[in-house]
Amino acid sequence: MEDLRNLTLKFFSDQELCYADIVPLAQVRARIEVSVLNFLKILNASSPAISDLPLIQRKYSNSRVNHGLLTELSRVFLSNSVSTRSLMRPNAAKAFVRVWKVMEMCYQILLQEKRVTQRELFYKLLCDSPHLFPSQTHVNRTIQDLVALLRCSRFSLGIMASSRGLVAGRLILQEPGKEAVDCSLCGSSGFAISGDLNLLDSLVLNADARYVIIVEKHAIFQRLTEDRFFHQIPSILITAKGYPDIATRYCVHQFIG
Repeated sequence: MEDLRNLTLKFFSDQELCYADIVPLAQVRARIEVSVLNFLKILNASSPAISDLPLIQRKYSNSRVNHGLLTELSRVFLSNSVSTRSLMRPNAAKAFVRVWKVMEMCYQILLQEKRVTQRELFYKLLCDSPHLFPSQTHVNRTIQDLVALLRCSRFSLGIMASSRGLVAGRLILQEPGKEAVDCSLCGSSGFAISGDLNLLDSLVLNADARYVIIVEKHAIFQRLTEDRFFHQIPSILITAKGYPDIATRYCVHQFIG
């Protein structure tokens, strides 16, 4: 019994968590299966005892930055220190159960090879288990717990953020199997950036711009595109309408990479 408990408590403890890493879908499914099997072994033991779920702490004190030697890329890793979700503490019992419920839902999504936004996932869970997920906040926190447990990114779980990003200017891009889009002809609304990182990674880009200009305010972005600023100064304009989401940041990396 002690061996089983130790096995569970050390689950993926050798894996460092970097939010930029995308783990293959098959590997994520395998991690979910292993976690469920370990949990069932504990329940079926002669003297069953529910162990805590070891969740890597998402704190500055538990982080480190790994600077690349041959590249400007830097990554923030979380490792070593963990916190727990326990079934034995009344105030943490629901959070414990939520982790397994979201894990089940993500496993189904991965089997179907689909992706959902956090909002879509909330509605799915609200229909399935309304007593566990009365608000979006409960879903968001549980996703963070699951990321910390399985040591993989949110995107690897089949969950993508809703993108707010727009791009305009001297850029022609083409999605696989679709016609090319000239971003200089998209008007003041610009071209909407997809939240699917796999799709963004497969885009074919063709640009003659000399600058990539990041615009914080949506209103300013609209004014610049209306004035065709990108023809006066050969550039690509991009905005996330405030604080940038992951997809918009990824696009910027693609443009300047």
